[in-house]
Amino acid sequence: MADQSIISALVLGLIEGLTEFLPVSSTAHVLLAGHFLGFQSPGNTFAVLIQLGAILAILLVYAGKLLEIAMDIPTSRKARHFVVTVLIAFLPAAVIGALAHDFIKTVLFETPMLICIVLILGGFVLLAVDRMKFQPKYHDIMDYPWPLALKIGFFQCLAMVPGTSRSGATIVGALLMGADKRSAAEFSFFLAMPTMLGAFVLDLYKNRDILSLDDGAVIAIGFVAAFVTAIFVVRSLLDFVSSRGYAFFAYWRIIIGVAGLLALVMLG
Repeated sequence: MADQSIISALVLGLIEGLTEFLPVSSTAHVLLAGHFLGFQSPGNTFAVLIQLGAILAILLVYAGKLLEIAMDIPTSRKARHFVVTVLIAFLPAAVIGALAHDFIKTVLFETPMLICIVLILGGFVLLAVDRMKFQPKYHDIMDYPWPLALKIGFFQCLAMVPGTSRSGATIVGALLMGADKRSAAEFSFFLAMPTMLGAFVLDLYKNRDILSLDDGAVIAIGFVAAFVTAIFVVRSLLDFVSSRGYAFFAYWRIIIGVAGLLALVMLG
């Protein structure tokens, strides 16, 4: 395992952890950074598998609430309702992701120009949504109705195009469907757990024959870096979006997308 691969894995892991739960598309950032670093991953598995670090960061931050929900399931209708709500929101991505997996990995992941364009377009969408004046009807994720969860789940499927952002798609979908900013971000966190775990398992299964021990070591480095940085992002994001909204992330997307396009044109 070359030193360059170790450094690249560490950098990409940090990028993953910093961006996974922000509406800026962590996959786009990792793929673009990997492209310019010359980082190669068999079957493009690295960008997907290191997301497990981000999953564990959520589990750690929300361990108390998850344990409380698990303990309440036998006696609390509200707890059961919430678990079913998250599973319903997960279903569209589970079905479509499994069917379109090969196309996503071999075509969409391999098209950096498309990723940059989607980053820019998504930035303008996020900017427009942030400026809208909503009258939220839903403030507590435990009370989200099932039809709302299903609609958010279909919005999440848009993130199968790198550059869209899973968290961005689910948050925008929730806002448009009547959720407030804080609960929209929080529901996105909980929905990430089965979605990212499912993507991890599917990708690992699909690429089990082409991964080596060296690949596993590189992925482990990225995983740890993503875990550590994601903890800080999850802890601070809800307060940030509640008070400042999403305009900052919209401009971030546009700047990164434009910079990526210019770099692709000049450097290839």
